[in-house]
Amino acid sequence: MKFPALLSFWISVCGLSAYAAPVEQAVSLRNGNGCSVSPTLFLDLEEAARLADITYCVGTAGLGVGKPFQCLSRCSDFPAFELLTTWNTGPWLDDSCGYIALDHAKGRIIVAIRGTYSISSALVDLATIPQEYTPYPGGSPNEPVCHNCSVHSGFQRSWKNTRDIVLKTVEEQSALHPHYDLHVIGHSLGGVVAGFAGLDMLAHGWNPTVTTFGEPRGGNQEFVQWFNKRYDLLNTTQDRDEMKYRRVTHVDDPVPQVPPTEFGFLMHAGEIFISKEALSPDIVDLEHCIGSADKNCIAGQDTTVKDDLLDDMISDGSETTTGSPFQIPARWKLWQMLFAHRDYFWRLGMCVPPAGSVNDDPTKYDL
Repeated sequence: MKFPALLSFWISVCGLSAYAAPVEQAVSLRNGNGCSVSPTLFLDLEEAARLADITYCVGTAGLGVGKPFQCLSRCSDFPAFELLTTWNTGPWLDDSCGYIALDHAKGRIIVAIRGTYSISSALVDLATIPQEYTPYPGGSPNEPVCHNCSVHSGFQRSWKNTRDIVLKTVEEQSALHPHYDLHVIGHSLGGVVAGFAGLDMLAHGWNPTVTTFGEPRGGNQEFVQWFNKRYDLLNTTQDRDEMKYRRVTHVDDPVPQVPPTEFGFLMHAGEIFISKEALSPDIVDLEHCIGSADKNCIAGQDTTVKDDLLDDMISDGSETTTGSPFQIPARWKLWQMLFAHRDYFWRLGMCVPPAGSVNDDPTKYDL
């Protein structure tokens, strides 16, 4: 069932006869904790997932993204896109990879940052000692200071290795297209790097909208509190669908629960939780979460036991008792980790010709 037809069905079920009315007047569909998403946001997040998937065509395992906007994955879904540049600093955790494009149809500058190819390597590397957060120099002198803030050293290095390329391009394109909105998108490790990118963009006076999928924890309590303030994520008076930071998580995904709290890492607010395990989620499977650790969302799965990560990743997932300080839920099997972390509207990270493309429905986003 196509998304517009699905939305029509749910609107009829809920007794909403104004499907053709303006989107701003659409009534959100209730589920979970009652903080459900709107049809507009649902479609926006689904589109962002496809843009994140395209990042995996950049780099060592992909055939590339070429101009005007071509790749083996879902580039053909976006005929109005113009590729500006791609980057790939290397294959390691503190490297980065992605692309920057213009969306001339919707008036957007898109910065998309790739995640890791290896889930097991990522989870091992996520166990690290935090280091002091250092924002990009040259921002506004009135920029708020993050006191006693520490972050994951690899994540911060990844953004430092990338930010000159990204910020220079964004600055140039913002001058050429002053009315274009700025969007930053990332999956997995690319999600937390997108968060750092957005902070530096805010410091430059820009107003980015950041969307992440399967983003890991990035910093300590002071950093999280400062992060929430910078993105205004705890403002209970604003429309949740208008938040400038959307952190999408998926049931059984282990990555948003690492690095572990024992190492001082916490998660920020802005979460949107997908409760359906299998592809593809419907609108009723998504809900806004409350605060930074809503137990109705991914934080509710963070009941960890002592487990040896390497043994767990190469075995069938059965519990071990090696006493490693790194903790993950023992009930997660390897196949669950692979699929749960990849399955955000589509199966991300493959750079293969898409199955179930939206090319046959050019009005997909016309609510």
